[in-house]
Formats: sequence, C-alpha cells, structure tokens
Amino acid sequence: MNFEVYCDESRQDYFHHCAGAGDHYTLIGGLWIEADERQDYKSKIRQLRETHDVWGEFKWNRVSPSRQEFYLALVRLFFEEAMRFRCIVLPADQLDAIRFHNADNELMFYKFYYQLLHPWILDFNSYRIFVDLKTNRLHNRLRTLERVLRNANLTAEVLAVQALPSHQVDLLQLADVLIGAVGYHFHGGGTSTAKQAVVEEIEVHLGHPVQPTSRREQKFNIFRFRPGGGW
Repeated sequence: MNFEVYCDESRQDYFHHCAGAGDHYTLIGGLWIEADERQDYKSKIRQLRETHDVWGEFKWNRVSPSRQEFYLALVRLFFEEAMRFRCIVLPADQLDAIRFHNADNELMFYKFYYQLLHPWILDFNSYRIFVDLKTNRLHNRLRTLERVLRNANLTAEVLAVQALPSHQVDLLQLADVLIGAVGYHFHGGGTSTAKQAVVEEIEVHLGHPVQPTSRREQKFNIFRFRPGGGW
C-alpha cells in the first residue's frame, strides 16, 4: 500500500532553552494516511472550512472560542476516518545533546524524527513523508533522514522526505492541531477554554485521558521518551 505521512513539531525551541527548567516538552508528530484517500480528506476539510467559515491557515495556536466548533469538527473527522496519528513527547530539560549528539541540537532533533517514523514504516509498503518547511543549519538534513530511513527499511520504499509550506497544506495543519493538543495536555493545560474543549473531544473519542500509550496503539499513539529507558 502507498502511504503519506504529514509531520510537524511543537516547541523545538525548548531544546535550546530549558536545561534544568522543569517539565518542558518538545513534540514531534505525524499524521499517516493512505495516499489514495488524500483528495477525499482534503475535500472534507474544505467542507468544514465552508461550514464554519474558516479560511487561511488553521493551527493549534489559532484555536479560539469563535472557531472552537471548527476545531472540534476536525477532531471528529480524524476519528471517523482511517487516519492514524503518532507523536513522540520529549522532556527537553532531560536531553543531553552535548553527550549523545555531538553538541548538535539539530542533529538530535532529526534523530528523534527517525524515532517517530521508523516504527510505523512497514514491510512492502511505500511512504512519502512531508514535513513543515523550516530553515536548518545544515541544508542536507532531510536527505540524510531519507537515506537513513531507506537503509533501515530495505523491504519498504521510502520514496521521499520533502518539506512543504504548512500554510498551503491542510493535512500538515491537522497534524499541528493534534500535536498541539497533546502538548497542551502534557504542559498542564492553560486558561483557554477552547483549547481544553479540543483536548476533551480527543479524550471522548479515545475513551481515556491523553496519555502515553502502548506500542501497539494504532490510532492515536503517544510515546513519551524516557532518557533512562522504557515506554
């Protein structure tokens, strides 16, 4: 089967500024879809835009009371369709780039991107992976990630790892919303009733609070990385 993966991240800046600062998390997540379903999902998101009169880029930071129903509808769409979500939650204050990643925070970031993607690349399937467009210190980071994923998955096809501008790609924006909701929960919530409502809508569909899941969870998988080991 042919799959597409739409990836984004949240709070990458915590890699640089949170050593010893307590519970601060960087998140990297991806939305997995069957490639043949892309146009159908795009059409359904467009219908939600029309119904709720939401245009332009939507993302977690734009969740507000006036647009709450739109974001709740996005969550329902995710759970109604054959989309899958995986997120890795990184305790930024416990990560040691100097010791384990050649003092290179960017290298560390892409190593964790690999940890996000590799477990869900399965034999005899093909994958196109799309990430949000961002500026890297080294221009070949995505090519390196693509090469490493190919070498680690010889019986699958990693066709491309490609950067796209998220403001033009609804499925990247949906990934951002799901990542944002997980991050909101792990950071203890806040004062936004609309954002809390989105988190609670996810929890209704899950049947339990947003929390780390088992490795076997296939719909909404959350891996909280523990530097000392364990799931």
